[in-house]
Amino acid sequence: MTTRDFKLIFSISLLLLLLLLDCCYGGKVGVCYGRSADDLPTPAKVVQLIQQHNIKYVRIYDYNSQVLKAFGNTSIELMIGVPNSDLNAFSQSQANVDTWLKNSVLPYYPTTKITYITVGAESTDDPHINASSFVVPAMQNVLTGLRKVGLSKRIKVSTTLSLGVLSRSFPPSAGAFNSSYAYFLRPMLEFLAENKSPFMIDLYPYYAYRDSPNNVSLDYVLFESSSEVIDPNTGLLYKNMFDAQVDALYYALTALNFRTIKIMVTETGWPTKGSPKEKAAASPDNAETYNSNIIRHVVTNQGTPAKPGEAMNVYIFSLFNENRKTGLDSERNWGLFYPDQTSVYQLDFTGKSNGFHSNSSGTNSSGNSNSWCIASSKASERDLKGALDWACGPGNVDCTAIQPSQPCFQPDNLVSHASFVFNSYFQQNRATDVACSFGGAGVKVNKDPSYDKCIYITAGGNKTKATNATALTSSASTSRGNQLLRWIFKLCLMISLSLSLQTMNSQEL
Repeated sequence: MTTRDFKLIFSISLLLLLLLLDCCYGGKVGVCYGRSADDLPTPAKVVQLIQQHNIKYVRIYDYNSQVLKAFGNTSIELMIGVPNSDLNAFSQSQANVDTWLKNSVLPYYPTTKITYITVGAESTDDPHINASSFVVPAMQNVLTGLRKVGLSKRIKVSTTLSLGVLSRSFPPSAGAFNSSYAYFLRPMLEFLAENKSPFMIDLYPYYAYRDSPNNVSLDYVLFESSSEVIDPNTGLLYKNMFDAQVDALYYALTALNFRTIKIMVTETGWPTKGSPKEKAAASPDNAETYNSNIIRHVVTNQGTPAKPGEAMNVYIFSLFNENRKTGLDSERNWGLFYPDQTSVYQLDFTGKSNGFHSNSSGTNSSGNSNSWCIASSKASERDLKGALDWACGPGNVDCTAIQPSQPCFQPDNLVSHASFVFNSYFQQNRATDVACSFGGAGVKVNKDPSYDKCIYITAGGNKTKATNATALTSSASTSRGNQLLRWIFKLCLMISLSLSLQTMNSQEL
């Protein structure tokens, strides 16, 4: 090998590594492309629409040849589906699956970038057939067929389920699977763990609010942080229902000793229109708010309280309204685009749009910057300690100021220390009411609790007197820290590449 050849290989390797960092970093947001409608654009036009909006991940519910062909020669990653109606045939015969792969999948691969095959959809909810009993044998046959053609590592096999597979989802730490599905769930989970396939779930906080608006806060399900729930078993604080549902699934998996399986949300979204009983919930404004916030939540790798900073892939439902669906009006109005390909509302799939949306009353959830948060005199020692430990840990509060010899260590008691930390968390999180909840252990006050050199900051970071800078440093978010480290690593690689090429050039001369 010549020096020039080595230079070329070395350069390509480093550049590929840089590309790998770009493509593998962070959660991924996709969209569901359902076609139960009469007036949809052609698949070719749909692909153009998807590309125009920089959508890189798409889920379809079957293996329609025209759709598969339309996605050919694009960089869009496609999740295809085996409908429930095919499960019996797929579970009974390997030959059926092999023929299906040969005729319906392989002719389009790899031109069409198929990355997942979902075998059945929400089979435990199918009222027509005992679909769930066929799922695992069908999954195994699909995997065997992929192995025969050398694609079992490139195309992952799983199935999608609804939250109905849980018998309990609150508090999240008590999440448990419905025992009536044990015959199906355990072998399915063993399959997923063995093959490193994701647990695919369709999550809809919308339904929780629609069905119980008096008990569930709209802002809580919209990611607007005006409500908060504390898990009494873990002390973890939940600012939105989506995270609580995801963590309930993680705890349910852990209870069965399946700790390595990752969760993928294959459907979530919000309808823009509904029946009379849904009018308070189903609206374009709420849909825009929910979907914008879930996208931002995913791409910034916020994770969940039980899995902070962990990347997750989420698919928004759905690309278009589907007028052939039955049920309440909302079932036909989840679309992001009209058939003429104009947007129902504006949605940024990059998650880079800033700011918070207004809630349904037209006000935002920002708090008063002239208020502070302190420990409640009515809170128990146990509640204060649990909340303090959480804030100094997962809550990302810098608790240096309450350490010995620091300005807020004295008086050395739990209430004083908790008050300083509660206020730091409160101010770092936009001084909203929910940020001072701490499960009832926090209370807002309008009088500045600062004393001596211990200064309680406000939302704007205003201080009335000099203080120890260390005590006022707020922690950067996990996602920003990860982005900075990634940028530094890339810069080092680029510098290394440049220096290496210069060295080899000088050696040649």
